[in-house]
Amino acid sequence: MAIFRKKKTNTLTAAEVSALWLQYTGDSMAICVYKYFLNIVENNEIKPILEFALQLAEGHLTKIKEFLKSANFQAPIGFTESDVNVNAPRLFSDQFLLFYSYIMTIHGLNAYSLAITNSERQDIQNYFFECTVTSKELFQKIVELAKSQPKFPSVPSIPTPHGAKFIESTGIISNLIGDKRPLNSSEISTLFFNSTKTGFISSLSLAFSQVAQQEEVRHFMLKNVKLAGKDAESFDTILRQDHLPIPEKWDAEITDSTVSPFSDKLIMFHAAFLVNAALSYYGASLGSSFRSDIILTYYKVFTHAMEAGTFSYNIMVKHGWLEKQPEAIDRKSLAQGSEK
Repeated sequence: MAIFRKKKTNTLTAAEVSALWLQYTGDSMAICVYKYFLNIVENNEIKPILEFALQLAEGHLTKIKEFLKSANFQAPIGFTESDVNVNAPRLFSDQFLLFYSYIMTIHGLNAYSLAITNSERQDIQNYFFECTVTSKELFQKIVELAKSQPKFPSVPSIPTPHGAKFIESTGIISNLIGDKRPLNSSEISTLFFNSTKTGFISSLSLAFSQVAQQEEVRHFMLKNVKLAGKDAESFDTILRQDHLPIPEKWDAEITDSTVSPFSDKLIMFHAAFLVNAALSYYGASLGSSFRSDIILTYYKVFTHAMEAGTFSYNIMVKHGWLEKQPEAIDRKSLAQGSEK
């Protein structure tokens, strides 16, 4: 029994391998991105935040390598110095660097909470708890500074209700043929956040379209600008109908540089990561929306994200940029090999 326990401590479940593998790849990308950011940032309040983000990502890679090595797994290649040109001219304003950090830290916090609940080993749970604590610190630093900036995307407020009220009808038919009820707090929150995140995808894709080296990658980024921009506007339209503010857009924070700070491999991975994250957010938002026009909107944007995801996947596979995760044993191939 003691031998079994010892072996178990060095074994990783598929969920644990996946969480560590994906975090390693994402943080190796983040290291490239933040090294470039630190070479162009001028704002003395934003710079320490970028340094902290880089420090966290580098620490994650060290710890993940230890987990994988102890279980006889090789760490992914991820992204290296060959994927970044820190001396490239400025492509983003300092304000965009802070906004980028805001969005990506949100993604990290969500990923860590999922990794904790999917992990069985207590040391790996504790590791992701630690990631959550340090990322919480980073997030709070970002928000505290961002609130003083004019373009910070603050979610709209709503009036305090007077007493409890209950929904009297589903409203599905009336929504289609008559007046729509006002947005509830959940719908406002998800519409605003999805507009913010989708607008971010559009702006980042615009920047990438200027600097990508291969025509196929540039074409994809321009398509992503169009789709994500259209989707963000569909969220904004619903918010405007209730006279609510919409998130600021960030295209103006992209310079006219055409020199790429990043490899096309990194650019495509980054775009694919954001598209996959959007699919998760849209699915969760759909479950908390009860107006038929909002439900239809989420179906539409989900389709657009699926389309973008398919294009990005095909491009990465074509160019050998998509690293394969560890897989289950291919029993079929083994059986076919034994027949020879």
